[in-house]
Amino acid sequence: MIIVLYGVTGCGKTTIGALLSAQLNVPFYDGDHFHPVANKQKMNAGIPLTDEDRIPWLKNIAGNMISWEKQGGAVLACSALNEKYRKILKVVPQIHWVLLQGSKSLIKSRLASRIGHFMNPALLDSQMDTLEIPDYGWKVSVKMKPENVVEEITKKLSTMESKSEIGIIGMGVMGKNLALNLADHQTSLSIYNRHLPGKEEKVAQKVLEANPGLSQVRAFGQLKPFMESLQSPKKVLMMIPAGEVIDHQIDELLPFMNPGDLLVDGGNSNYKDTNTRSRFLKEKDLLFVGMGVSGGEEGARFGPSLMPGGDQQGFLQVAPFLEKIAAKDFKGKACITYVGPEGAGHFVKMVHNSIEYGEMQAIAEVYYLMRHYLALPMEEIAANFESWMDSDMSNYLLEITIDILRKKEAGEPLLDKILDQAAQKGTGGWSVATALEYGVPYGVLTEAVMARNLSARKPFRMIAAGLYTPEKISGIEGKEAFLDKLQAAYQATRIINHDAGFSLMLEVSEKNNWNLNFSEIARVWTNGCIIRSRLMEELVDLFQENNRILLNYEAVTALKGYQNDLSYVVGQALQHGFSVPLLSSAINYFLGAITADSSANLIQAQRDYFGAHTYQRIDADSGEHFHTEWKAK
Repeated sequence: MIIVLYGVTGCGKTTIGALLSAQLNVPFYDGDHFHPVANKQKMNAGIPLTDEDRIPWLKNIAGNMISWEKQGGAVLACSALNEKYRKILKVVPQIHWVLLQGSKSLIKSRLASRIGHFMNPALLDSQMDTLEIPDYGWKVSVKMKPENVVEEITKKLSTMESKSEIGIIGMGVMGKNLALNLADHQTSLSIYNRHLPGKEEKVAQKVLEANPGLSQVRAFGQLKPFMESLQSPKKVLMMIPAGEVIDHQIDELLPFMNPGDLLVDGGNSNYKDTNTRSRFLKEKDLLFVGMGVSGGEEGARFGPSLMPGGDQQGFLQVAPFLEKIAAKDFKGKACITYVGPEGAGHFVKMVHNSIEYGEMQAIAEVYYLMRHYLALPMEEIAANFESWMDSDMSNYLLEITIDILRKKEAGEPLLDKILDQAAQKGTGGWSVATALEYGVPYGVLTEAVMARNLSARKPFRMIAAGLYTPEKISGIEGKEAFLDKLQAAYQATRIINHDAGFSLMLEVSEKNNWNLNFSEIARVWTNGCIIRSRLMEELVDLFQENNRILLNYEAVTALKGYQNDLSYVVGQALQHGFSVPLLSSAINYFLGAITADSSANLIQAQRDYFGAHTYQRIDADSGEHFHTEWKAK
């Protein structure tokens, strides 16, 4: 941590700072020593400094504070009279602000006896007028002897150390496991879950009972004592359902929060809601971070992929804690990155989930063709998938599918006993709506959502199947050749899935000036998250050269080789009565993307015919529009 002693000239910052640093055994730095010569000359002459003088000085100190924090902390004496100046210094997560206060007469008497300092006593009135006293931090009177002032500060520090570093609201699967993960990394925690008689009782306390030995974790069923147990500035991570529940929770928390405190929403909130909440809380001088969390139960417990966005100062406050618990990429770096402002973190998580839908649907369709078109037994399908895992197709979802296929109950595959109705939580649909809003081609990932919607209509499908009695023809002949083509079709579809998802992120990033770093996003997705894969590792380097996957040389080479196989597999599936909506959409997306001259000219002519919407010509200047009277008279 860094302790900043601030106040007007003559309040004793240097004297107290030197004593406090000796007491705490950390270095002491006097902010005045970082002033350039020109600033010192102005102050010696009694000329007040302007923002042009102060801001470069403060930025210089801020840069040094980052180094001091990494080296174990420090005590800094710095005037920092104005809130906008203090904001420049808020570059590390743990800062204790200590305002040294004294009456004007006391300070004047001290300045009169001070010899050899460049600050002219005439500037005291100017500094008193400039001083803005914040709601946060500690205020300590300097009427006492310096030794007594130091004693009071150390007592406050001791009290702070008895409080928790961070609080977590919501002890569901994700909240509980993130709490246990943080506790494993020696973080002092307060955990809270609402108390609902007969429904949710002593939920937080039961986490401690189930995990004895968590001495650094305290459980609460009431909000007020939970909030009072946290160090200042308070850092609260909400792991509760998205929607109005978040807004109700924020309303309940506001009376217990002070300017500079931080709220983190780690649920699957709609990024537009996060935009609104960011602006609302900014008006109240509170920091807000909307953070995507991926990895499920196991990831939360042992290393998730984290996508925080929102207030960057808020991110800096929690980054040291989150970096400790995040998964590590293939180079050992934490799978966490600051994504961008407002709802950027939740937006990126939304697209992650959309790609996840596509990846799951692709595996499901490939499995279904193996099982019912090739009539392969479960174990042989699992063995084929296992062989794919040894190639550049290796990915987490394929890995867990192998385990699922091999799971038996009473000697029979458990998978055959599961009802074929796929549920969803909404993020896939949000992605589709966003793609429509921004005009981004998204058919391939839209089909993944629509396939789940159709699967949910089980009664309708049962009736329709009885009416149409569809015939599915197996294709056992040429099994090995078909499996090779199926493997190529699967990998082609995965590349196309990722292109669609990242294309949506590119469009939204450009329209909102978010400056999303796709190489970093791909890196964060190489471990901990559900869509981690060998392909994602390759995208880390690819995005350093080009933001469009389909225009990258490696992707062009691969898809040229896969195109015919994907087309063949889709054709065979449809001819033999097998629905493959994602694979079908993938080849259509791809063919449409690589077609220079499409059928859209006819659509434009039709629009002009019935609605006089005009059209552009290929033999005219760009931007010029034409209208034709199409009907012969």
